[in-house]
Amino acid sequence: MKKNHAFTRYAQTKIALLGFCALVSVAFGDAVQAQVPNKPITLIVPFAAGGNLDIVGRLIAPGLAKHLGQSVVVQNKPGAGGVLGATELSRAEPDGSVLLVSTPNAITVAPKMVQTQYTLDSFAAVGLISSTSLLLVTRTEQPKFQDFAGFVAYAKANPGKVSVANAGIGTSNHIAITQLQAMAGIELNVITYKGSGPANIDLLGGQVDVSIDQLSSAITHLKSGRARAMMVVSSERDSLVPEVPSAKELGLPQLEVNTTAGLLAPGKTPAATLVLLNQALNQTLADPQIQAQLIRAASQARPGPASVFTAMMQKEDKQAAELAAAGKLKPE
Repeated sequence: MKKNHAFTRYAQTKIALLGFCALVSVAFGDAVQAQVPNKPITLIVPFAAGGNLDIVGRLIAPGLAKHLGQSVVVQNKPGAGGVLGATELSRAEPDGSVLLVSTPNAITVAPKMVQTQYTLDSFAAVGLISSTSLLLVTRTEQPKFQDFAGFVAYAKANPGKVSVANAGIGTSNHIAITQLQAMAGIELNVITYKGSGPANIDLLGGQVDVSIDQLSSAITHLKSGRARAMMVVSSERDSLVPEVPSAKELGLPQLEVNTTAGLLAPGKTPAATLVLLNQALNQTLADPQIQAQLIRAASQARPGPASVFTAMMQKEDKQAAELAAAGKLKPE
């Protein structure tokens, strides 16, 4: 009987513990649910459709929806090199219901070149998403030059007459053009668009001579044969376009700019919500199918803690302030 009594007490204790764990689990689940917005999430892409950030944003949206348990709607908000989209995020409720796919440049460089209604503190990093190379691209039937050497020679003989497209003031594309002009000793006619999509339309149509574009948005035109790349804006070649020489090989060893995409929330978003958003982002990027899709889009997944993106933005903000103070950051 004692054995049975002891067994009964054990069983009662176990049942009580299981009941307590169930209550804790429910309470924890409720807490998690409270930290995730109970409404559709808007994912702002601050450039026109067809560009690098648009491609990346649309790739991660389904994964975020799955892991957060809410629908995610991609909204293109192009203009001013990402400033319009960033401004909309800075005004949003800090509850995780509005997010922004952005490069650090729109947050750190653009405010040093144009007037903005936000500062670095207006945003909170969720995490990095991906990175992709920048290329100097022209259309295949370009009659003025055939390669990088020919491009530089023509630009030097015709100052200000070679037009170059970029995705917006203060973007990595724009910064790369500024550095290219200084390092190659050329003067270009810089034309700003609301993203790589519109810029590529004019490039292929012959309205502009060259562009500096992300490999992720240029690769389709390279594969189709309608465009050709003259240089990777880096000290190393990109394995996805191994035939394209690097800036270092072409005599510009200091020219190295790429595009890194990250996910941002409003600055006063609660820490617990940011943790959940970061987890959902990293779970999305850990999916082999997403990684394969990013590779096909000429990008590399960059999962990790939000602190890496925060540190990157802080570093670029400091560098941009120094360049602005030296008069080297000016709207074209």
